Amino acid sequence: MSITPYDLSIPAFQRGFAVLSKLLDKAEAFAEEKKFKPEILVNARLAPDMLSLAGQIQRLSDTAKASAARLTNTEAPSFPDDETTFADLRARIAKTVDYLASVPQAAFEGAAERTVVMKTRSGDVSSSGKDYLLGFALPNFYFHLTTAYAILRHNGVAVGKLDFLGRT
Repeated sequence: MSITPYDLSIPAFQRGFAVLSKLLDKAEAFAEEKKFKPEILVNARLAPDMLSLAGQIQRLSDTAKASAARLTNTEAPSFPDDETTFADLRARIAKTVDYLASVPQAAFEGAAERTVVMKTRSGDVSSSGKDYLLGFALPNFYFHLTTAYAILRHNGVAVGKLDFLGRT
């Protein structure tokens, strides 16, 4: 069995966003049930120096878009980080999922060996597509997905491991 960079990335990102959408449904229902403004959860964070729920979702979106673009040597769309409501976050997720679906599987041909350059504050970092995907893109995506889950759980939303894993 051969597993390609496409197989490891796009379906995983799509599944992550599907899970996240269900988590947001539960979060919004929780806010409604407890009678508080949903924006409290949108702006919630685990620690003062961490990103809010909205920030976590923005980084999830950016990571998925940039990963697909870097691995296919194309340009990712840019979305402003201006989401303040659950509706805004759902729209961001939908735009990201639409972009991921638009990237043809064939564009990933040779992606494992392709040199990927990531621009960082301290300079450019180059690696093979395989090393980038396995050593940065997927871990970073799951870090922000896990943190979004943790923010909701920490704030009392009734989500558990099976919600995070996504019932299939």
